Amino acid sequence: MTQQKDTFTWHNTVLTAEQRAEAKGQRPAVIWFTGLSASGKSTLANALEHALFERGHHTFLLDGDNVRHGLNKDLDLSPEGRQENIRRIGEVAKLFADAGLIVVTAFISPYRSDRRMVRELLKPGEFVEVHVHAPLEVCEKRDPKGLYAKARAGEIKGFTGIDAPYEVPEHAELVIDTSKNDVATCIQTLLDYLREKNILLR
Repeated sequence: MTQQKDTFTWHNTVLTAEQRAEAKGQRPAVIWFTGLSASGKSTLANALEHALFERGHHTFLLDGDNVRHGLNKDLDLSPEGRQENIRRIGEVAKLFADAGLIVVTAFISPYRSDRRMVRELLKPGEFVEVHVHAPLEVCEKRDPKGLYAKARAGEIKGFTGIDAPYEVPEHAELVIDTSKNDVATCIQTLLDYLREKNILLR
């Protein structure tokens, strides 16, 4: 059934996103971790959220595997499925940002166009793209879920980095190399950046 555009009217709220965020001592932001499987995205996302929580900030973490169990369980790993996966997550992240939260996400999100789509949903400065870099051979060696081994054996088709592309960010706000830096160093780099950009106001 096709919905008519004039069926729905946008209702402005009394409180603004800026007011909600200021009350929390922060500016809304979406910290978008992107990178190969096993590059360290989820590890850093969890560690960053914990560090922000300890400092009294209000956050929400969206993880790629977790949303595939619920919101996006109907989507496959085709390019079209991946695009819709990121589109939905972008809209959810925007809602959380409008609530004044710092949203921390961990998604392979292999296509530049999809990441750009999410950036364009948000206000200037709200989207912080973090390329979590680790060479493919390092990711394969880690392989905590055994996915690379299955992909190499032909048991998984369309696996990013093996038989599907990963488009490296061209203008990421941050590039973090987890093959050369430990988690504590990476988190300090992230916190320093968020303070520098006045996303953390206390």
